[in-house]
Amino acid sequence: MPEFYKLDFNNSILKQMNTVLRNQVHSASQYLAAAGISFLEKKEDDSHTNLQFKVDNATLYTRPLNEVGDTLSFNYNDFSLVWNGNEKHKVFRLDGKSHEQVLKWIQATTSEANLKLPYRYQLHYELPYEITDAFTFRLSDLSTLMELKRIRTLAQKVLEVFVKEQQLRSEVRVWPHHFDTGAFAPLKNKTDVSISLGMAIPDTICDDHYFYIAGYKEGNALVTTHLPALSIGKWMNDGFKGAILPVGVGNSSKVLSFYKEALSHISNV
Repeated sequence: MPEFYKLDFNNSILKQMNTVLRNQVHSASQYLAAAGISFLEKKEDDSHTNLQFKVDNATLYTRPLNEVGDTLSFNYNDFSLVWNGNEKHKVFRLDGKSHEQVLKWIQATTSEANLKLPYRYQLHYELPYEITDAFTFRLSDLSTLMELKRIRTLAQKVLEVFVKEQQLRSEVRVWPHHFDTGAFAPLKNKTDVSISLGMAIPDTICDDHYFYIAGYKEGNALVTTHLPALSIGKWMNDGFKGAILPVGVGNSSKVLSFYKEALSHISNV
């Protein structure tokens, strides 16, 4: 059994998590989303904005932004934006920097990279908080940042394992709007049914980070009211139709068990 199956989340930090810093990490990811919007061909499913999370260096990356593979990234370890250029590698630490300063750095950096279009911070969705030019990043709680990294890392690993085990044809990506790590794919042996699964940040569904899975048939969410109760996690049917498991409830082994049990019920619908 891989060692990460046995790892637990730090419940004491989860309970005291600095919400302001959590929102700032979400905000940092929007610069990457804006790069996808600025430089990449628009996709109907918005996948030009989604991000790759690499567990080896705890970093979020855009898709390649030009023909030479340049990317913009956010590094959890040192709370920085990084330009990963074919010719130049630049680091911009966010602590103490304003939104206006960040934009000036990205615009100057992307201009030097000879991208064909200008970088524009123009999101086509709304965030749950406002970001003005004066908005300033503050690394006020390192323990929260490290736990956010840990949550994102284990979510990525668990989803990659589950997608592979179930032979699902899906990338595992971070979607910057709601900032969930997610995957979506039709079932291998029941192609008229698809599932979405992932790890979401606190919202109206759950006050904690949580894992989720939902089934869809012909584009419609499957009703869960008639499904058997889960041994871990619970079914939801009001608005979101699917199963959820708060991050603090169990380790990654339990998360995999949650996914497998929920999927077995969804598959039998």
